[in-house]
Amino acid sequence: MISYYKTIDGHMQQTEAYEKGCWINVCAPDENELRYLTEQHDIPPEYLRSALDEEESSHLETEDGRTLIIVDAPYAEKAEDSITYSTMPIGIMLTERDLVTVSLKDNPAVLEMADGVVKNANTALRTQFVLYLLLRIATRFLQYLKQIDKRSSFTETELRKSMRNKELIQLLDLEKSLVYFQTSLKSNEITMEKMMRSRSIKLYEEDEDLLEDVLVEIKQAIEMTNIYLSILSGTMDAFASVISNNLNIVMKMLASITIVMAIPTMIFSFFGMNIGEAAGGLPLAWNVWIPLAIALVATVVTGIVLYKKDMF
Repeated sequence: MISYYKTIDGHMQQTEAYEKGCWINVCAPDENELRYLTEQHDIPPEYLRSALDEEESSHLETEDGRTLIIVDAPYAEKAEDSITYSTMPIGIMLTERDLVTVSLKDNPAVLEMADGVVKNANTALRTQFVLYLLLRIATRFLQYLKQIDKRSSFTETELRKSMRNKELIQLLDLEKSLVYFQTSLKSNEITMEKMMRSRSIKLYEEDEDLLEDVLVEIKQAIEMTNIYLSILSGTMDAFASVISNNLNIVMKMLASITIVMAIPTMIFSFFGMNIGEAAGGLPLAWNVWIPLAIALVATVVTGIVLYKKDMF
């Protein structure tokens, strides 16, 4: 789908058709739309393929006055009763007259730009508009990182109560999301630094300040990701040890109960039915209460010894 947006009287507005100075946003395009972008807006096909490749890493590319900026943007998806976080590449393409963004899915940062959340963004100032978009993407990383931290804290609290596999799997998914974020943020940082050094994109003084703000946000997001990942990894290891220790305690208790219950069985198995007149010369077998008392005393003594050994 192709959408057109233009800043009119300081407000972002969607237009029905292409106009000079507008922003072209493309989401999950079909073959006809790709052909239209190539023929009418001078977008190289390889640029479009790169932007639509889920495995494409963040990078900056310039050729014949056309610039491609691929950055990884975060997004969240609801799956049953949980939320999964991941990243998806967004292609930002600058030609001599057009600004085009291409992605496989709608991204919150792009939707915020389309809704006019960023007040100073102007589609006529293409480089500045791109920097504001990059700043929104970096800010979105920080927002999702805070959500992940809150979810991990909540899941940790639930895990203290239940020790179920469900909570452990949720923590594992959050840890996986942090690894995705860490990889994407480092790639984005390299791309932004290359963009600052590149001469293919003309940056005015205000643009340089804005790009520095983007880099600061990305570096902060990287630092937060490393901290949360370290905490979450430690939490996972700690709870794995706790669960293993709980299992050992249960097994120790069951073994102690088995030992205590086996003592009466062994004693009465020895005497069998040879009690009273049928004793046949067995010691202490002239009365049924004798083996019963022996079993009771042996059971109590064994229980006390095991209790003192902290086996219960």
